[in-house]
Amino acid sequence: MTKFIGYVGTYTKQESKGVYQFTLDTEKKEITDVKLAAELDNPTYVTVSNDNQHLYAVSKEGENGGVTAFSVHPETGELTKLNSQTSAGSPPCHVSVNRNNSNVLSANYHTTKIESYMTNEDGSLNPAISVIEHEGSGPHERQEKPHMHFAGFTPDEKFAIAVDLGTDRVITYAVDNGKLKEAQVLQTKLGSGPRHIAFHPNGLFAYVMTELSSEVVALRYDEKDGSFKEQQYISTIPADFEETNDGSAIHISSDGKYVYAGNRGHNSIAVFKVNPDSGQLTFVEWTSTEGNWPRDFVLDPSEDFLVATNQKSNTMTLFSRDQSTGKLALLQSGVKVPEPVCVKFLNK
Repeated sequence: MTKFIGYVGTYTKQESKGVYQFTLDTEKKEITDVKLAAELDNPTYVTVSNDNQHLYAVSKEGENGGVTAFSVHPETGELTKLNSQTSAGSPPCHVSVNRNNSNVLSANYHTTKIESYMTNEDGSLNPAISVIEHEGSGPHERQEKPHMHFAGFTPDEKFAIAVDLGTDRVITYAVDNGKLKEAQVLQTKLGSGPRHIAFHPNGLFAYVMTELSSEVVALRYDEKDGSFKEQQYISTIPADFEETNDGSAIHISSDGKYVYAGNRGHNSIAVFKVNPDSGQLTFVEWTSTEGNWPRDFVLDPSEDFLVATNQKSNTMTLFSRDQSTGKLALLQSGVKVPEPVCVKFLNK
């Protein structure tokens, strides 16, 4: 396969109209055919089901926020809206789905909630079966209350993980037919502002990106009880970088050898090599994203390429990726897409 279809979730505050679609041509090594896939208000984060049949997007409908379900055309990638589930308040900032497409989770930065939805056979969403509000605060000025930034599943999907930037906590919930029950809490360094988590394919390690302290926290994960132990904190920015930096996305290669972390401010992607025995990280390099405020990035299905979204410059950037060294090389920059946030590919 030489062409992969991708999607971009966006803010719709200026020019954007919703979820955009693009094609990565791996032979020509370029992004082509950027176009609107679905009109939607503030679909900042999207996720694709494991079987490529459905896409879920966070969304805003009037004064309500929630999640919208789409079916995906198998050849063209075209999106058809199925339904939405919303409630009063701001839209969520993160959405994920389990492997068999039965359970969708959302995390809400503004309302302090994570919500769990069961799906119907056609992929449409039922009303939330579990809604959990969080409490607390942290020492940083942006930690006046909980700010849930991630909700997703552990590798065996027995647990769901919520990451709370506002209280410096990573919370594990037992999952029972979509119902969530708190099982464990990891308190990270105060003021670090944890944002997203990525699990190592071995299921034993996990990596948290912190937004406020711009670090990756290497964790050891116990799949028996859903608990985490901190192993290491490693900075994602140069020691002499004085300007503001907000850590953004974190992703890991499927072979478990390299972790990638995004920096908004330093406007780079930091590359780290994983020690296969300890899970700890060694810094490899920084690569400029050739734009302003890289909110997210994704490895393509072949993992020979990486696509980054620059929110404030309204662009995407394409890199080639050396699978043996983990290093990135610029192929194409300045690909126009309005207010881009999240980027995802259909699975191969």
